[in-house]
Amino acid sequence: MRSKAPLVLIEQMIMLLVFALAAALCLQAFVKADGISMQGESRSYAVVAAQNAAEVIRHSGGSMEHALSKAADRLGAQYGENGLDLYYDAEWLETAEEGRYHLTAQGLLTEVPGLCKALIQVKDTEGREEEGKLLFEIEVAWQEVGFHE
Repeated sequence: MRSKAPLVLIEQMIMLLVFALAAALCLQAFVKADGISMQGESRSYAVVAAQNAAEVIRHSGGSMEHALSKAADRLGAQYGENGLDLYYDAEWLETAEEGRYHLTAQGLLTEVPGLCKALIQVKDTEGREEEGKLLFEIEVAWQEVGFHE
């Protein structure tokens, strides 16, 4: 009569293989969940940064140039011909040089006299030189004070 030991070993090897596959799938699920969580956290910070910039721009009022330049002063951002630029590092702390996250505010043309609009965007520039992945954008509008038709 033949020994049943090889069958038991084969059965245990198959069980070990199934367990290893299940463990790999669980690990992959946890890694994916962590990535989604980090993306959600970045988006939440982007929303807060964009809303803060929108409120500062709207509060600054006046013409487009006046509002963006005053907002840049208040936010510690750079103001140039392309609008307002503000950079954040990976921990969402403001930084003077280019960081991981880039907030921009650019003026938009409107057909209504005395109405100013700006588009605020926050992008994740990690691993990208030109454009970044858009995390959040918002438009803000205000009326020029003292504008009369």
